[in-house]
Order: sequence, then C-alpha cells, then structure tokens
Amino acid sequence: MTSSNGPAVSREEFDALFESVRTWGCWTPADRGVWNRVTPEQVRRAVSRVRSGAVVPLARPWDTRSAPDNPKPALHHMTDLGDVEAPEPSVHKDFLAADYHGKGMTHLDALCHAAYRGQLYGGRAAHEVIDAAGAHYGAVGALGPLVTTGVLLDLPAVLGTAWLEPGQAVHAEDIVAAERALGVAIGEGDAVLLRSGSPRRRAERGAWDPDAASAGLHVDAVPLLAERGIALLGGDGDNDVRPSPVDGVHSPVHALALAAMGVPLLDNLDLEALSAATAEAGRFAFLLVVAPLNVPGGTGSPVTPVAVL
Repeated sequence: MTSSNGPAVSREEFDALFESVRTWGCWTPADRGVWNRVTPEQVRRAVSRVRSGAVVPLARPWDTRSAPDNPKPALHHMTDLGDVEAPEPSVHKDFLAADYHGKGMTHLDALCHAAYRGQLYGGRAAHEVIDAAGAHYGAVGALGPLVTTGVLLDLPAVLGTAWLEPGQAVHAEDIVAAERALGVAIGEGDAVLLRSGSPRRRAERGAWDPDAASAGLHVDAVPLLAERGIALLGGDGDNDVRPSPVDGVHSPVHALALAAMGVPLLDNLDLEALSAATAEAGRFAFLLVVAPLNVPGGTGSPVTPVAVL
C-alpha cells in the first residue's frame, strides 16, 4: 500500500468501469438494490456467527460542535424541562435535527442520494423522481432494516500502524491482503466495513478537512467488491479516498456503489471499539444490524449500526 490517492483515472476509464459493475435490471424491487440479496437464509447464517453476545455500537456521537470536519453541526436543544406541568409525572423533551450528509455524522446513504450522468440506480432520471418533497424512488424507506454478516477490514491492524494517513488509497490488492491476514473472506450479501483509523487520528491529532484529504477506497477496488456480491459498504470516512483520483468526479465510489451497483453506503462510522473487540475475539466477521429511520422520501438516515460478536 502506498501513501498516494492514485493512480489517476480518466473520465473515459471511469465510465467504462461504471458500465462493468452496473447491475440495473437485476433486482425487484429496484430501489432496494442489492439489499434484495439478503435472504432469510443469509440472516440465519449471520445470526449463527454470534458467540460471546458482545454488542458493539458503531456510530459517532451526535455532534453539535462546529469543526473543520463538521461545518454544519447537528442541533439538540430542550423543548420541555418538566417545570410547568401538572399533574405528575413531569416530563422532559428535546429536539433533534441534522444536515447529516457530511463528514461529522454516522449515516446511511440510500440509493437516491447519488446520481451519475443524471441517472439514479436502475436508470431513473433523477430530476423526474426527486423534488422539493423528497425522493419518490430509491428513498431510505424502501430499504428497511438490514441484518447480515459484517466483515471488518482493519487496515491499520494489518499494516501495524495506528491509522491510514489522509489521502491514502485502499486498492483491491489491499483488500485481498487484509482478508488473508485477518482470516476472513467477503461473501455474497455481506456488509464490508473498512477501518482507516480516522477517529483515532482525530482524537490524537485534531480535526482536519476530510473534503481535502481522507483515506478511503480507490475505484480500482470496486470491481472486486462487485464480484464478491456485497450488500453494503461502510467506512470510518465516507468510503471515497480524497482527493478523488477521477477527473471531474468528486465522489467516484459513491457513484459506483449507489448509482451503478445499487449498494447503500454507511459513512462516518466509528470502528475503534469494533477493532479492539474483533482483535480480542480473533474473529473479523460478525452479525451486523442496520436500522435506518423510516423517512418517506428521505435520501438516507442518521443511524447507529450494531455489531454483535
């Protein structure tokens, strides 16, 4: 693995890659994409992986503080302090809101979140199915919850480092090497979670602008994931290496996963506790539960995925 975000990929090469991993017309209903792969039998296999029963939440805290990686902080304020009500009991209420598609909040991207060349997954024209009221195709409500096998690719653990540096790309050969080193194999219907160690780096070095530089997948890793038949892709960044190696495409992994393959994304996970738990257990595959909010027309959802070992 090198420290570079490259090699550079031309737009023509990227368009050819998009076509090679495209799965339009393969699934019904189409706006669930590859979540259709996760059958009851796959759920039973995932549940059978539970040994200790240890539960590991994978979300970052709700962050109301402005920072270079959180320019639009989440909102949280009290709406009822329980001091004006009668009869008993007094109650306390609060308000939550978030512009969650950013770098500061753990969230799920639904298939309507990203279009490429004006088209969403399945070839639907984005301008025809998304308006001020929300998305009428590919919305998060179409996905529902996901229960499947999660696979942690703990790159810093494999490399013997604390973290990957911002701008460091993960390639197909790095995924294969991680599988071999960790004794795990990505299978059909699995959720792949890539740990770069960015939360640890932030805790020790301070916040930086991840739009300018962040560790993540190079587009040359996507055909391998497509071949394995994954159902979900997630990471402790937003999955894309930045700067983008593709000319004119700022989030190429988003375009390939969401618009070509129909693979929802988990962005901004905190995988530090899972890294410790899987290392202690000596197992890097586990039961994963992802339950997004049921938001009609929503392009995604804040979420707290849970790993069960």
